[in-house]
Amino acid sequence: MLSSARPAYHAPARTLRRRVAASLCASSLLAAGITAIGTPVATAQSSQVFGSIADITPESAVQLGTSPKPLPPHANSTVDSGLPVAAPTADQLTPGTVHAEVPLDPSVGLPAAATQQRFAYTTIDQHGQAATSTAAIFLPEGPAPEGGFPVLAWAHGTTGLGTQCAPSINPRSERDSQYLSHWLNQGYAIVASDYAGLGSPGLHSYLNGKVTGANVIDSVIAAQNLPDGTQLSRQWSVIGQSQGGGAALHVALQATERSQAAGLDFRGTVATGAPAYIEEIVLAGGPTFPPVPLPEGLTVYALYILGAFREARPDIDIDSVLTDEGKQMVATAEQSCYGQLAQSMDGVNLARAFNKPLRSLPGLEQALRDYMQTPTRGYDRPVFLGHGITDIDVPSPIGIILNSEMWLNQFVGGNRNNRVEVHWYPTDHGGTVMRSTVDSTPFMRSLFV
Repeated sequence: MLSSARPAYHAPARTLRRRVAASLCASSLLAAGITAIGTPVATAQSSQVFGSIADITPESAVQLGTSPKPLPPHANSTVDSGLPVAAPTADQLTPGTVHAEVPLDPSVGLPAAATQQRFAYTTIDQHGQAATSTAAIFLPEGPAPEGGFPVLAWAHGTTGLGTQCAPSINPRSERDSQYLSHWLNQGYAIVASDYAGLGSPGLHSYLNGKVTGANVIDSVIAAQNLPDGTQLSRQWSVIGQSQGGGAALHVALQATERSQAAGLDFRGTVATGAPAYIEEIVLAGGPTFPPVPLPEGLTVYALYILGAFREARPDIDIDSVLTDEGKQMVATAEQSCYGQLAQSMDGVNLARAFNKPLRSLPGLEQALRDYMQTPTRGYDRPVFLGHGITDIDVPSPIGIILNSEMWLNQFVGGNRNNRVEVHWYPTDHGGTVMRSTVDSTPFMRSLFV
């Protein structure tokens, strides 16, 4: 789940072989968990298979790796563009309400944008309460066409849990800047939510698809109420990568109903590197799982999930199955951005965090599924799915399962999907983003005719 705003991080050369081996282990574990069931659908049986791996692994065989390293400082000096950000007031409780807007500082903007603004708006949080999120809006060069610029909502990838990790207060990565500029040059306006808790009060509810999806939809509704909103079409689509690819799928499930009430017309989805079934691996976490250190990215994602889920569901006593070291790891995750935590967790086995299996907690399994599971049917607008064959951040077996199931659900069962296009690329996780534009550009164009 490559970050959209994280600084470049390169592991020492001596770790590369270990990382590849660990990634292959992760992919093998996932593939074993799914294929052992005899069905392409990952269900509760999947976590039982992973749990069985944990059960038969003696603690003496677990390679715990190194202890976490001290958290390095955040790589960027954040720039808030002077936007005031506070919790919604009594007259700002309706989702999509704009609180304030300011010009976006060019140092955290897109060079291809004709105008760019940062704004704060009302959405909902993981507790069902009105919350504040921030976002940026970018308009392309030239006059708006009749009916306004078609709108793309950008759902960003993993940046972290700390409030300082918000994309609109950090320089965009070269990849994301190039990708978003591509769409601007095609004549689309872009609305880019930070998600509630990033750059705004509260903890970001990481991989909570329903909440993040609502944050994105509400940013599009709010954008219509900005001064620049007069240049926007009522038609919109969503694009997302990695964490944002999963968020984009959750946007697609809610968007027609949620945005129609605001007079908007949702057209479809482009999702690349979308995560799914991650809960099956997380559920198996314990003193003997994983048996070896995984790539630090997967460890980072798991810690972000534990921290965000713990805050969202205080009725599930996550701390009771964590070691003292594990509690510190989760606390550190809640304050960190991706690049910081990846360096800290390089070579660390997540098994160090647990004193008992996570799945031993009553009610945990269903609660975690409700929190983060990605549905594979019920998409009423076209969906484009892109994944890299050599992806080790969201290992390709995950993409194979998710993409195949969503494609099949166009034709079988109830609540069938609209058109689903699946595209594979000879790329890694981040490389898929730009490589996919050769196919996603005509796909997107077809949605607005």
